[in-house]
Amino acid sequence: MDAREGTGDGLLVLAATPIGRTEDASGRLRDLIVTADVIAAEDTRRFRRLADDLGAVPGGRVVSYYDAVERQRLPELVGALREGATVALLTDAGMPSVSDPGYRLVVAALEAGVRVTAVPGPSAVLTALAISGLPVDRFAFEGFLPRKAGERRRALQAVAADTRTLVFFEAPHRVGEALAAMAEVLGPDRPAAVCRELTKTYEEVLRGTLTELAERAADGLRGEITVVVQGAEPGAAPPPTEEGADPRKAALAAVAAAYGLDRKAVYDAVVAAKKASKPAP
Repeated sequence: MDAREGTGDGLLVLAATPIGRTEDASGRLRDLIVTADVIAAEDTRRFRRLADDLGAVPGGRVVSYYDAVERQRLPELVGALREGATVALLTDAGMPSVSDPGYRLVVAALEAGVRVTAVPGPSAVLTALAISGLPVDRFAFEGFLPRKAGERRRALQAVAADTRTLVFFEAPHRVGEALAAMAEVLGPDRPAAVCRELTKTYEEVLRGTLTELAERAADGLRGEITVVVQGAEPGAAPPPTEEGADPRKAALAAVAAAYGLDRKAVYDAVVAAKKASKPAP
Protein backbone atom coordinates (compact mmCIF):
# COMPACT_ATOMS: atom_id res chain seq x y z
CA MET A 1 0.00 0.00 0.00
CA ASP A 2 1.24 3.50 -0.81
CA ALA A 3 2.01 5.33 2.43
CA ARG A 4 0.19 8.35 1.06
CA GLU A 5 -3.11 6.45 1.19
CA GLY A 6 -3.15 6.97 4.95
CA THR A 7 -2.21 4.17 7.32
CA GLY A 8 -1.73 6.11 10.57
CA ASP A 9 -4.26 6.20 13.40
CA GLY A 10 -4.49 9.99 13.50
CA LEU A 11 -6.79 12.16 11.43
CA LEU A 12 -6.17 15.58 9.90
CA VAL A 13 -9.38 17.51 9.23
CA LEU A 14 -9.36 20.64 7.08
CA ALA A 15 -12.39 22.59 8.23
CA ALA A 16 -14.02 25.41 6.29
CA THR A 17 -15.07 28.41 8.36
CA PRO A 18 -17.65 31.10 7.46
CA ILE A 19 -16.48 33.78 5.01
CA GLY A 20 -18.98 36.23 6.45
CA ARG A 21 -21.98 35.14 8.47
CA THR A 22 -21.44 32.88 11.46
CA GLU A 23 -24.78 31.21 10.68
CA ASP A 24 -23.16 29.60 7.65
CA ALA A 25 -21.08 27.35 9.90
CA SER A 26 -22.05 23.69 9.71
CA GLY A 27 -23.05 21.43 12.55
CA ARG A 28 -20.02 19.29 11.75
CA LEU A 29 -17.74 22.29 12.32
CA ARG A 30 -19.28 22.80 15.77
CA ASP A 31 -18.81 19.11 16.60
CA LEU A 32 -15.22 19.16 15.39
CA ILE A 33 -14.33 22.15 17.57
CA VAL A 34 -15.63 20.27 20.60
CA THR A 35 -14.08 16.86 19.84
CA ALA A 36 -10.72 17.56 18.15
CA ASP A 37 -7.62 16.79 20.21
CA VAL A 38 -5.70 19.68 18.66
CA ILE A 39 -7.02 22.75 16.82
CA ALA A 40 -4.49 24.55 14.64
CA ALA A 41 -5.94 28.00 13.94
CA GLU A 42 -4.58 30.72 11.69
CA ASP A 43 -5.57 33.35 14.26
CA THR A 44 -6.34 31.93 17.70
CA ARG A 45 -8.21 35.05 18.82
CA ARG A 46 -10.52 35.00 15.80
CA PHE A 47 -11.01 31.28 16.26
CA ARG A 48 -12.06 31.71 19.89
CA ARG A 49 -14.56 34.40 18.88
CA LEU A 50 -15.99 32.01 16.29
CA ALA A 51 -16.19 29.20 18.84
CA ASP A 52 -17.95 31.50 21.30
CA ASP A 53 -20.43 32.61 18.63
CA LEU A 54 -21.14 28.95 17.84
CA GLY A 55 -21.47 28.00 21.49
CA ALA A 56 -18.75 25.40 21.00
CA VAL A 57 -16.15 24.93 23.74
CA PRO A 58 -12.87 23.56 22.33
CA GLY A 59 -12.20 20.14 23.82
CA GLY A 60 -8.52 20.04 22.92
CA ARG A 61 -5.60 22.42 22.95
CA VAL A 62 -5.54 25.33 20.54
CA VAL A 63 -2.30 26.31 18.78
CA SER A 64 -1.55 29.01 16.24
CA TYR A 65 -0.83 28.00 12.65
CA TYR A 66 -0.11 30.87 10.27
CA ASP A 67 2.43 31.56 7.52
CA ALA A 68 5.30 32.65 9.75
CA VAL A 69 5.12 29.59 12.05
CA GLU A 70 3.89 26.99 9.56
CA ARG A 71 7.20 25.19 9.13
CA GLN A 72 8.12 25.10 12.82
CA ARG A 73 4.67 23.78 13.78
CA LEU A 74 4.84 20.82 11.38
CA PRO A 75 6.87 18.41 13.57
CA GLU A 76 4.57 19.02 16.55
CA LEU A 77 1.36 18.50 14.58
CA VAL A 78 2.63 15.52 12.60
CA GLY A 79 3.85 13.99 15.87
CA ALA A 80 0.36 14.36 17.35
CA LEU A 81 -1.16 12.77 14.26
CA ARG A 82 1.26 9.84 14.43
CA GLU A 83 0.17 9.27 18.04
CA GLY A 84 -3.46 9.01 16.94
CA ALA A 85 -4.74 12.52 17.56
CA THR A 86 -7.45 14.23 15.56
CA VAL A 87 -6.02 17.56 14.41
CA ALA A 88 -8.40 20.20 13.06
CA LEU A 89 -6.95 22.90 10.80
CA LEU A 90 -8.93 26.15 10.52
CA THR A 91 -8.07 29.41 8.81
CA ASP A 92 -9.72 32.78 9.32
CA ALA A 93 -12.29 32.27 6.56
CA GLY A 94 -13.00 29.62 3.96
CA MET A 95 -11.13 26.39 3.30
CA PRO A 96 -7.58 25.92 4.60
CA SER A 97 -4.81 25.73 1.94
CA VAL A 98 -6.76 27.88 -0.56
CA SER A 99 -4.56 31.01 -0.47
CA ASP A 100 -4.11 30.17 3.22
CA PRO A 101 -1.83 27.93 5.29
CA GLY A 102 -2.47 24.20 5.05
CA TYR A 103 -0.76 22.70 2.02
CA ARG A 104 2.49 21.83 3.82
CA LEU A 105 0.64 20.14 6.67
CA VAL A 106 -1.47 18.08 4.27
CA VAL A 107 1.64 16.88 2.43
CA ALA A 108 3.45 16.08 5.69
CA ALA A 109 0.43 14.18 7.02
CA LEU A 110 0.11 12.11 3.87
CA GLU A 111 3.81 11.32 3.87
CA ALA A 112 3.41 10.14 7.47
CA GLY A 113 0.62 7.79 6.41
CA VAL A 114 -2.09 9.83 8.14
CA ARG A 115 -5.61 10.07 6.76
CA VAL A 116 -6.71 13.52 5.61
CA THR A 117 -10.33 14.60 5.26
CA ALA A 118 -12.36 17.81 5.28
CA VAL A 119 -15.40 19.44 6.78
CA PRO A 120 -16.63 21.32 3.70
CA GLY A 121 -18.25 24.70 3.85
CA PRO A 122 -18.13 28.29 2.61
CA SER A 123 -15.76 29.25 -0.18
CA ALA A 124 -15.26 32.75 -1.56
CA VAL A 125 -14.06 31.27 -4.86
CA LEU A 126 -17.17 29.18 -5.51
CA THR A 127 -19.56 31.77 -4.10
CA ALA A 128 -18.16 34.50 -6.36
CA LEU A 129 -18.28 32.21 -9.39
CA ALA A 130 -21.86 31.20 -8.72
CA ILE A 131 -23.20 34.77 -8.48
CA SER A 132 -20.90 36.44 -11.03
CA GLY A 133 -23.12 35.73 -14.03
CA LEU A 134 -20.07 34.43 -15.92
CA PRO A 135 -19.50 30.89 -17.23
CA VAL A 136 -18.74 28.42 -14.44
CA ASP A 137 -18.34 25.15 -16.34
CA ARG A 138 -14.55 25.59 -16.44
CA PHE A 139 -12.55 27.95 -14.28
CA ALA A 140 -9.05 28.61 -12.93
CA PHE A 141 -8.27 30.06 -9.52
CA GLU A 142 -5.21 32.33 -9.66
CA GLY A 143 -5.11 33.55 -6.06
CA PHE A 144 -3.49 36.95 -5.41
CA LEU A 145 -1.68 38.71 -8.24
CA PRO A 146 1.90 39.90 -7.59
CA ARG A 147 2.16 43.37 -6.07
CA LYS A 148 4.86 44.67 -8.41
CA ALA A 149 3.55 46.01 -11.73
CA GLY A 150 5.97 44.09 -13.95
CA GLU A 151 5.42 40.77 -12.22
CA ARG A 152 1.66 41.33 -12.20
CA ARG A 153 1.69 42.03 -15.93
CA ARG A 154 3.66 38.86 -16.64
CA ALA A 155 1.27 36.82 -14.49
CA LEU A 156 -1.68 38.19 -16.46
CA GLN A 157 0.02 37.57 -19.79
CA ALA A 158 0.44 33.94 -18.80
CA VAL A 159 -3.35 33.50 -18.50
CA ALA A 160 -4.51 35.99 -21.14
CA ALA A 161 -5.35 33.29 -23.69
CA ASP A 162 -6.93 30.93 -21.15
CA THR A 163 -10.53 30.25 -22.17
CA ARG A 164 -11.58 29.33 -18.64
CA THR A 165 -13.20 31.84 -16.30
CA LEU A 166 -10.50 33.31 -14.06
CA VAL A 167 -10.86 33.97 -10.33
CA PHE A 168 -8.55 36.25 -8.33
CA PHE A 169 -8.31 37.47 -4.76
CA GLU A 170 -7.23 41.09 -4.34
CA ALA A 171 -6.55 43.53 -1.53
CA PRO A 172 -9.11 46.37 -1.35
CA HIS A 173 -6.48 49.12 -1.73
CA ARG A 174 -4.93 47.44 -4.81
CA VAL A 175 -8.05 46.32 -6.63
CA GLY A 176 -8.22 49.47 -8.81
CA GLU A 177 -4.71 49.11 -10.21
CA ALA A 178 -5.17 45.34 -10.56
CA LEU A 179 -8.32 45.84 -12.64
CA ALA A 180 -6.55 48.47 -14.75
CA ALA A 181 -3.75 45.99 -15.42
CA MET A 182 -6.30 43.31 -16.33
CA ALA A 183 -8.00 45.69 -18.75
CA GLU A 184 -4.67 46.45 -20.40
CA VAL A 185 -3.46 42.85 -20.68
CA LEU A 186 -6.66 40.79 -20.94
CA GLY A 187 -8.63 43.33 -22.94
CA PRO A 188 -10.67 46.42 -22.00
CA ASP A 189 -14.00 44.87 -22.96
CA ARG A 190 -13.54 41.55 -21.15
CA PRO A 191 -16.63 40.97 -18.92
CA ALA A 192 -15.90 40.65 -15.21
CA ALA A 193 -17.42 40.87 -11.75
CA VAL A 194 -15.98 42.33 -8.56
CA CYS A 195 -17.50 40.59 -5.54
CA ARG A 196 -17.13 42.47 -2.26
CA GLU A 197 -17.93 41.34 1.30
CA LEU A 198 -19.53 38.08 0.17
CA THR A 199 -22.35 36.84 2.45
CA LYS A 200 -21.90 39.82 4.77
CA THR A 201 -24.31 42.66 5.49
CA TYR A 202 -22.82 44.96 2.85
CA GLU A 203 -22.31 42.36 0.13
CA GLU A 204 -21.97 43.97 -3.29
CA VAL A 205 -21.30 42.62 -6.78
CA LEU A 206 -20.12 45.04 -9.44
CA ARG A 207 -20.50 43.76 -13.00
CA GLY A 208 -19.23 45.23 -16.27
CA THR A 209 -16.18 45.32 -18.49
CA LEU A 210 -12.72 45.43 -16.98
CA THR A 211 -12.39 49.07 -18.04
CA GLU A 212 -15.67 50.03 -16.38
CA LEU A 213 -14.79 48.17 -13.20
CA ALA A 214 -11.30 49.69 -13.07
CA GLU A 215 -12.83 53.16 -13.21
CA ARG A 216 -15.33 52.34 -10.44
CA ALA A 217 -12.58 50.92 -8.22
CA ALA A 218 -9.95 53.56 -9.00
CA ASP A 219 -10.00 54.88 -5.43
CA GLY A 220 -10.09 51.41 -3.90
CA LEU A 221 -12.91 49.42 -2.35
CA ARG A 222 -13.64 48.23 1.14
CA GLY A 223 -13.79 44.70 2.43
CA GLU A 224 -12.75 41.30 1.14
CA ILE A 225 -12.51 41.26 -2.66
CA THR A 226 -12.89 38.42 -5.17
CA VAL A 227 -12.60 39.22 -8.89
CA VAL A 228 -14.10 36.96 -11.55
CA VAL A 229 -13.09 37.48 -15.20
CA GLN A 230 -14.54 35.79 -18.26
CA GLY A 231 -12.08 33.64 -20.18
CA ALA A 232 -10.63 34.51 -23.57
CA GLU A 233 -12.54 33.74 -26.72
CA PRO A 234 -11.14 30.59 -28.38
CA GLY A 235 -8.62 31.52 -31.06
CA ALA A 236 -8.15 35.05 -29.75
CA ALA A 237 -4.92 36.86 -30.62
CA PRO A 238 -1.96 36.42 -28.23
CA PRO A 239 -1.78 38.96 -25.41
CA PRO A 240 0.29 42.13 -25.82
CA THR A 241 3.86 41.96 -24.54
CA GLU A 242 6.03 44.33 -22.58
CA GLU A 243 8.24 46.60 -24.61
CA GLY A 244 11.35 44.71 -25.63
CA ALA A 245 9.85 41.32 -24.78
CA ASP A 246 10.04 38.40 -27.19
CA PRO A 247 6.55 38.02 -28.76
CA ARG A 248 7.29 34.37 -29.60
CA LYS A 249 7.87 33.56 -25.94
CA ALA A 250 4.66 35.36 -25.01
CA ALA A 251 2.73 33.39 -27.63
CA LEU A 252 4.18 30.11 -26.34
CA ALA A 253 3.24 31.06 -22.79
CA ALA A 254 -0.30 31.95 -23.85
CA VAL A 255 -0.82 28.64 -25.69
CA ALA A 256 0.61 26.69 -22.74
CA ALA A 257 -1.72 28.47 -20.31
CA ALA A 258 -4.77 28.02 -22.52
CA TYR A 259 -4.32 24.26 -22.86
CA GLY A 260 -2.72 23.46 -19.50
CA LEU A 261 0.57 22.35 -21.11
CA ASP A 262 4.19 22.72 -20.14
CA ARG A 263 5.78 25.65 -21.98
CA LYS A 264 8.77 23.54 -23.07
CA ALA A 265 6.44 20.88 -24.46
CA VAL A 266 4.74 23.54 -26.62
CA TYR A 267 8.14 24.82 -27.79
CA ASP A 268 9.33 21.31 -28.66
CA ALA A 269 6.12 20.68 -30.62
CA VAL A 270 6.61 23.89 -32.61
CA VAL A 271 10.23 22.97 -33.42
CA ALA A 272 9.19 19.47 -34.46
CA ALA A 273 6.43 20.84 -36.68
CA LYS A 274 8.86 23.21 -38.37
CA LYS A 275 11.30 20.38 -39.05
CA ALA A 276 8.53 18.19 -40.43
CA SER A 277 7.37 20.97 -42.78
CA LYS A 278 10.77 21.43 -44.38
CA PRO A 279 11.13 19.76 -47.79
CA ALA A 280 13.48 16.82 -47.91
CA PRO A 281 16.90 17.60 -49.45
